[in-house]
Amino acid sequence: MVGNELADDAAVVRFADDQRTALVLTTDVITPIVDDPRTFGAIAACNALSDVYAMGGRPLYALSLAFFPDGVLPLAVLSEILAGAAEVCARAGVAIVGGHTVRDAEPKLGLAVTGEVDRDRILANTNAAAGQVLVLTKALGTGVIGSAIRGDRASRSEAAAAIASMTTLNAGALEAARRHGVKAATDVTGFGLLGHLRNILAGSRLAARITMRALPELPGALNRIRAGTVPGGTQANLRFLESSLRRVGLEDPALTLLACDAQTSGGLLLCVDAVEAAALVAELRAQGLPAAAIGELLAPEGELAVGSMILDFERADDE
Repeated sequence: MVGNELADDAAVVRFADDQRTALVLTTDVITPIVDDPRTFGAIAACNALSDVYAMGGRPLYALSLAFFPDGVLPLAVLSEILAGAAEVCARAGVAIVGGHTVRDAEPKLGLAVTGEVDRDRILANTNAAAGQVLVLTKALGTGVIGSAIRGDRASRSEAAAAIASMTTLNAGALEAARRHGVKAATDVTGFGLLGHLRNILAGSRLAARITMRALPELPGALNRIRAGTVPGGTQANLRFLESSLRRVGLEDPALTLLACDAQTSGGLLLCVDAVEAAALVAELRAQGLPAAAIGELLAPEGELAVGSMILDFERADDE
């Protein structure tokens, strides 16, 4: 029902013609973004489960995929990594039913996740519409702060805020989205905000305008970018997207990089009807999420082609 043709977040497959639900299938593996093994396991699990929520589904079962240098690190470290993943999966109501471990030079962890979704409520890339508002549920900057953590340059408060964000499940955000009629969404991970938005634009044949000053940032993220902490993946995202971008107003290059920052366990980007946008943002913020309306979807016309993204540096974040 949903394959990889439009780079959606997960596959959705029909497995019985007489059932209303479909299976959601996805997998993701990451390298350590923090030193603490249990925290790394928790982040990896949150990151892998996110794709199911982005499709509108409920994760059910997972297989763990662990890569570990047992000749360098004690197996107790692997146990802690797996324990962190198990804690998050328990919180999500997901059973880890097996997995596989491989010797590797660097620790890595991921999950292969199976979930379910109502066939009529799939949040596919093809379901967005012109005039809808774009709502982002989490702050941006995990790639930047993660690089600062690995380089031992992040402050304690910066690291704590990033870890709290990356270990927050997107389950509550999905529930709020459902209550406000959202039919298209994506999660913001390795391709950055603009990269994942581009997939929605391609699938729904739309363009978009982003209010750059409305983008929520993790504490310290913009300052880190301005100081030169820009991950290679973030720079690669910007190079790939450059031909699709149009700037309006005086550009803040740090904000452009933030919008391209390669995220780990990022938030959901929700496409919601304009009349529901304010109420959706308010409900998400009541959950403790730094949600914000960050732009709008546009019908392509004239020089504004499908997939075009206008980066608006003039509009204030409360307009």
